[in-house]
Amino acid sequence: MSDPQITTAENGPYLVAGDVPLSRREPIVSEHGEPLTWRTDASIETKDRYALCRCGMSDNKPFCDGTHAREGFDGTESAPTDSYDDRRKQYPGTGIDVYDDRGTCVHAGFCGNQASNVWKMSGTTDDTIVRAQVMAMIERCPSGALTFEVDGEVIEPDLPVGVTVVTDGPLWVTGGVRVERADGAPMETRNRVTLCRCGASANKPLCDGSHNDVGFTG
Repeated sequence: MSDPQITTAENGPYLVAGDVPLSRREPIVSEHGEPLTWRTDASIETKDRYALCRCGMSDNKPFCDGTHAREGFDGTESAPTDSYDDRRKQYPGTGIDVYDDRGTCVHAGFCGNQASNVWKMSGTTDDTIVRAQVMAMIERCPSGALTFEVDGEVIEPDLPVGVTVVTDGPLWVTGGVRVERADGAPMETRNRVTLCRCGASANKPLCDGSHNDVGFTG
């Protein structure tokens, strides 16, 4: 069995290999529309290798059905090839340091609520209740745009190897699955990353939240 990996086909689908589990999740939201946590809806049966739609037009989502070729999908990639550490901005706190890379944010919304958000809360983490809430919010961030360190050590959620289809959103890749760009440019392997499946991202193959703007469903 090959190591888990995702290869981005030129102007085509994501080719997943290594018997990577596929599931579907959606956020549970409050009465105010605030994302609170994740719910796994179902596991999706796959083989050791499978192809996932990247253009957003397949009639067999999340799987590719060849529509990208018929419609002339342009999957040109422009995601950053440097490291998260190179791009992140620090927000110091008490007992925690918050880091943020706005360029890879997918606007999932777990980082804030009606009262505050992790950027404001990082300055009041001398309150352990606030600190715990910040940690929990960051750990639910699917893209890994937000991370935190404790005593200089990166603390990441324990996520399994897998691909999750976020309802009406991106592919959430977890567990350090290697992603290869079609153009051969390097991509940093991370514990969590989100890949565009609406076809509209300006940061391909990464999601940039465009699915919300174009009204993507699937």
